[in-house]
Amino acid sequence: MQKVDKEFSLQAVPQGSRTGFWSMLAVMMSLTFFSASMLSGGELGAGLTFKEFIWIVFIGNLILGLYTGALAFIASKTGLSTHLLARYAFGEKGSYLPSFLLGATQVGWFGVGLAMFAVPVHLFTGINEYVLIIILGTLMTATAIFGMKALTIISIIAIPAISILGGYSAISATNTAGGIQALMDYQPTEAMGVAAALTICVGSFVSAGTLTPDFTRFAKSGRTAVSTTMIAFLIGNSLMFLFGAIGTFAFGLGDISEVMYTQGLIIPAIIVLGLNIWTTNDNALYASGLGFSNITKIPKSKVVIFNGIVGTIAAMWLYNNFMGFLTVLGSTLPSIGAIILADYFLVKRGKYEPFETMKFKSINWIAILAWIGGVVVANLVPGIPPINGIVGTAVIYVTAMKVAERQIEIKVEKVG
Repeated sequence: MQKVDKEFSLQAVPQGSRTGFWSMLAVMMSLTFFSASMLSGGELGAGLTFKEFIWIVFIGNLILGLYTGALAFIASKTGLSTHLLARYAFGEKGSYLPSFLLGATQVGWFGVGLAMFAVPVHLFTGINEYVLIIILGTLMTATAIFGMKALTIISIIAIPAISILGGYSAISATNTAGGIQALMDYQPTEAMGVAAALTICVGSFVSAGTLTPDFTRFAKSGRTAVSTTMIAFLIGNSLMFLFGAIGTFAFGLGDISEVMYTQGLIIPAIIVLGLNIWTTNDNALYASGLGFSNITKIPKSKVVIFNGIVGTIAAMWLYNNFMGFLTVLGSTLPSIGAIILADYFLVKRGKYEPFETMKFKSINWIAILAWIGGVVVANLVPGIPPINGIVGTAVIYVTAMKVAERQIEIKVEKVG
């Protein structure tokens, strides 16, 4: 008897396996409870007044919410992951490129996340980094194997804990800094421009946001998928930025766990850091499993085990040598999301043939070239790189697809 893949790695999620608003909100909030967002918030806090910070974070997360919300809508309508959606635009074998880029990036960040926990906890407690990495890597891999159910349970535990402990620390830090009025009166020593600030805010999460369909394909409706995604970014991600900014205002530290350690809250600091990284890492490992499953056709659960072992073994090396490359690699991911959005909404007008009956091209070279062009636009055109990349990619893809369709029509007319 063939074993059923309950995570639907290579097929659409059936309606009977979909989840409601609260379960989906827990998963999406855990996705945005991201340590890097706190560090980015700290960077913004050092270069903006508090009023400027509030507006930049609101606008930046609104942009992120609209981008990821649109992807969430497609996923809920089709029941497909980012990697299976990519087959419609890139072709079946063409989708291996985005799956590899997305999968490899997430395995890399899984390893970096382990080290981001182990290094400070070693300093706090003296426990060997490698022992911490092996223990946490094993636990995270084990929970990622069980898929969405485990992600939901961990999220339900982590979100309130991080919010309460982090909120207490942030309030205490605000009082240390002189209260709310002191935050409102804060003036940065070196002012940051709007474009640079929005680049940090949007760029900090736009790459991981491209993987939104991997989770929202389980939403019962488009309304649930979009609303939970928008709430997660406007509230969850904004909260992480706020924690980072307040830590910078008060102590010059962008990570709430470091702030807690400074405040003498050692155990809460370890709990918050551990839960924060656990939710992020489990999402990363889950998404990487879907990516490599698309390429290898091996069920996600088996791929997750392999990816978890690789990320755990390479954690310290990735942390010390690979973070810069992962950041560069991440800059190539928004163009993938842009092509999926453009293909679904503009080229196919929201009408995808069911995945089970669809006969895919092997490779759609227009999508590959549009992806390359979008990455070039993001890196060379002045402005806000993530937005430039998304808009530029979409324009290139839609224009090239329309030209190609017109050429086919002309050939048919000549034959006729």
